[in-house]
Amino acid sequence: MPRRRNRTHLLHPGDVVVAGRGETLETLLGSCVALILTDPRRSVAAMCHVVHTGTAAAQPGARDTTHGEVALAAMRTQLRAIGIEAQRCEAYVAGGGNMFPDLFRADHVGAQNARWALAAVARLGLPLLAQDLGGNRYRRLRWTVGPDLPEIRVVEVPETVS
Repeated sequence: MPRRRNRTHLLHPGDVVVAGRGETLETLLGSCVALILTDPRRSVAAMCHVVHTGTAAAQPGARDTTHGEVALAAMRTQLRAIGIEAQRCEAYVAGGGNMFPDLFRADHVGAQNARWALAAVARLGLPLLAQDLGGNRYRRLRWTVGPDLPEIRVVEVPETVS
């Protein structure tokens, strides 16, 4: 993969991107989760922004990467296309917040997404290098592919006035 330093990939819900060393991956998370798979040398990474666990039930065989299993399959395919096997990667996971704590207490969509992401990493047998999951906050995840950890910042959302 050619190096394209200082290129930033801004991921929206359902996006799956592969980036090389020096490129930046960035997204905003609420109840969604971001899963990053990177080779041990941190020279390449794939990231997805997952909205829902599993696959799209309404359309069997659909390639809707807003769903976790479909996004993970797309990541694995894109990594394999450049000669990297996902099973040899390491992982970072973030997101899974409860964005409506007054309405949902226990099994909210963010908790479901976080459980899915951790289970996916475990199912692949990957080392989990870092995680930032749960809570009642938005997160901005930013990572420049390389040796440093992803940067997670809390995003304050102003209270709305009635």
